[in-house]
Amino acid sequence: MSQLRIATFNLLHGRPLAPDGAPRPFPPDPGAPLAEAVAALDADVLALQEVDRHQARSGGTDQAAVAAAAMGAADWRFAAALHGRPAPVAGWLPEPSAPAGIQVYGPADLGAQAPPAYGTALLTRLPVLHWRARRFAPAPFGLPLRVAGRRGLTPVPDEPRAALAAVLEGERGPFTVVAAHLSFVPGWNMAQLAAIRRWIADLPQPYLVLGDFNLVGAVPRTVLGGASALERSVPRARVRELRAARRARPALVEPRRRRVREPRPRLSGWYDLARTPTYPSHRPAVQFDHVLAVGVPRTAVGPATAPRTAVSDHRPLVVRVSL
Repeated sequence: MSQLRIATFNLLHGRPLAPDGAPRPFPPDPGAPLAEAVAALDADVLALQEVDRHQARSGGTDQAAVAAAAMGAADWRFAAALHGRPAPVAGWLPEPSAPAGIQVYGPADLGAQAPPAYGTALLTRLPVLHWRARRFAPAPFGLPLRVAGRRGLTPVPDEPRAALAAVLEGERGPFTVVAAHLSFVPGWNMAQLAAIRRWIADLPQPYLVLGDFNLVGAVPRTVLGGASALERSVPRARVRELRAARRARPALVEPRRRRVREPRPRLSGWYDLARTPTYPSHRPAVQFDHVLAVGVPRTAVGPATAPRTAVSDHRPLVVRVSL
């Protein structure tokens, strides 16, 4: 069984950075640093966050398409969390001509004219059996954060987020991969992660959920396990049937004094496939980027790395998995 290279990477819109983390200008070919970074990952499945499409700040590049070409992807999708342009204080200026609702772009949209967008992408070398996408509304408030190229804390409003799910055909059968970028607002991001677990409940396991969750430590796997626990393993109808059967016993038969209880929900066994700091890229101290799984034997998981690249304030996270 060959191992797949599964990766997630917050691009910071492909921004080149100096060794000390300071931003550098884009080169004449603005997609070149991103293409080089993605090619070096040699990923079979790649989740990307903070992806630009036709944005002036990144040279008008369709970054999902650039990354797909660099890794030799057989298929890919880009989900626009928003259509608009970045603004220094307001966060984003919406595009009046933007289509309503979530818009998803793929290989068929190469070269097509569309408003500038920003969002999440999922790219794969494997055959895709099913795609789906969803959008999350921003939190009603933001937070002061450290921003690359600025000193101190900068007030940053929250923004819409997007997630993509794909059912992929592996050597052992289908499995589901999710690419997500969650809010930086505490609690709001946890609710988004729990919603993702419910959103993919009808898709085949194993599950791999990748992305920048803006959560650390055991919080992501605890949230996913808690969302799974809400899904009961035995339907309520079955419990009602058992109770009705007990009541229908003949009166001459002494009923057994045992209560029929609904089974206690069990956590699904979500776990981190890689535990290593990914942020900031020049001196990693915390792990915001995760690869979480359920239904994947731990013996199927190989080594994980967080290599340094010439773009982004995050390091990519790469793990080998047999699927």
